[in-house]
Amino acid sequence: QVQLVESGGGLVQPGGSLRLSCAASGFTFSGYDMSWFRQAPGKEREFVAGINWSGGNTNYGDSVKGRFTISRDNAKSTVYLQMNSLKPEDTAVYYCTGGNFWGQGTQVTVSS
Repeated sequence: QVQLVESGGGLVQPGGSLRLSCAASGFTFSGYDMSWFRQAPGKEREFVAGINWSGGNTNYGDSVKGRFTISRDNAKSTVYLQMNSLKPEDTAVYYCTGGNFWGQGTQVTVSS
């Protein structure tokens, strides 16, 4: 059974940091590119960051470039999203995805 389980979300003040994790199981994680998306209330789902199977190539949405970093550990079947300099507009449910599989999401709220 394929599972993607996100964790690490929460409430943080503007300017703060969070690190999201997505633990994968049930498929060959190291063979798949992985991505993070987010969806804020009333808005469409938005691409945040992507990483190729080896971790050698990454790309980012314009709104998070320079602030967020995606990485992966194939030995742990886990993809990460380090989020720095968080802004209120980063508030959303964050989802990881790969191989057409999606996690259930983790809420990130940036507020003072």
